[in-house]
Amino acid sequence: MKKINLWSTVIAVLMLAAGWWLFAQTVPKASLPVLTTSAGQSPDVTTINIIMEEAGLGYDYCDVPTPEILADGVGLGDRESEPGFHAEVHTDLTRFKKGTPYRTVIMAIGASLKGMGASGLTVEAEEARLKKVIDYCQANQIFIIAVHIGGESKRGAPGSDNERMIEAVAPRANLLIVTRDGNKDGRFSQIAARKNIPLLEVNYALEIVDLLKKVFQ
Repeated sequence: MKKINLWSTVIAVLMLAAGWWLFAQTVPKASLPVLTTSAGQSPDVTTINIIMEEAGLGYDYCDVPTPEILADGVGLGDRESEPGFHAEVHTDLTRFKKGTPYRTVIMAIGASLKGMGASGLTVEAEEARLKKVIDYCQANQIFIIAVHIGGESKRGAPGSDNERMIEAVAPRANLLIVTRDGNKDGRFSQIAARKNIPLLEVNYALEIVDLLKKVFQ
């Protein structure tokens, strides 16, 4: 019985330490204007866009942006949606005129073979595209927020499509926002600790509304 109590105490201390580590992180502030996009072409980015609207935050959206599209700034260079490519401008153009450089990119992590296929992408091509986009963001001091809201159902074994998208984006983000259900194995916690990235966990995706209000305050 004493041995069991000892292990219970050790586990409790470790959990408290992990919780304190998350609490103690300084949450960086992000700036507008912002572009939302997908890392893996899953429908989760639609949820992110709804969250942005609920938070009262203007944004532009492109499912498969390239460095060239990012360089065109607000308005996405007046590009229009077509099969395999979607572009929407919801940024307040009275506040940020067209061409204003993006300050933040929000990436919704989640793989969908159907979504990638509709955009003419393979998993390998999506990984390569994401690398170029992240390289551009880092070279131009664009803040990257990686969001994983798919939960446990959007995870998988090592090497799965979803895990490859996580590995392509999460370690290079400036801020990670995840649902606890999607971080049951501590994968995002490990990435955050290893790369010194602030990590924010929520119970439900809708909690991100108030969270983003604070991040963009």
